[in-house]
Amino acid sequence: MKITTITLLLLLLLGAVPSLTEDEDEGDGVRTIYLVRHGFYDYKDDADPDVGKALLPLGVAQARLVGARLRRLPVEIDALYASTMTRARQTARVINQEFPHLDLQKTRILRECTPTTWRQDIMEGLEPGEAAECEAQLEQAFKEFFVPSPEEDRHEILVCHGNVIRYLVTRVQGVDPHSWLMMSVGN
Repeated sequence: MKITTITLLLLLLLGAVPSLTEDEDEGDGVRTIYLVRHGFYDYKDDADPDVGKALLPLGVAQARLVGARLRRLPVEIDALYASTMTRARQTARVINQEFPHLDLQKTRILRECTPTTWRQDIMEGLEPGEAAECEAQLEQAFKEFFVPSPEEDRHEILVCHGNVIRYLVTRVQGVDPHSWLMMSVGN
């Protein structure tokens, strides 16, 4: 799939520069995607990530700073999406305070998962089929969000997770998606 007229801005992921190609069949509008990793959270919490693993005060502060920074951009933000996992939902809610006119849209396709990687130690820790299921989910996210806007320019925030961001960046850059683990992503 070719990507046209999409500008990818990675917040909190320094040094990743997308390579974009032209394809006239998908739309005329520029879609700018702001990928935001959730704030620092209680990773020691044993609860299910949909009810536990909440942001810690540092994570809330990080989300406030990102929201304020996004608000100061000289553009109109058109949409705010978040993973359904607690830490991403909470980060997005804090960011949403800077954009009260937006309806926060939650989606399972931005949930954290572990796709296939070259690292055997990571692959050995996965259940059979888990990586393939993750890749199908992330490919669905890529196909939904990483297409030009049909008619007009749009600016959209995706609050998600490190593995999700890294995988999507490999797809945008046109490199082997198995290399996603070679990038470092901070909260």
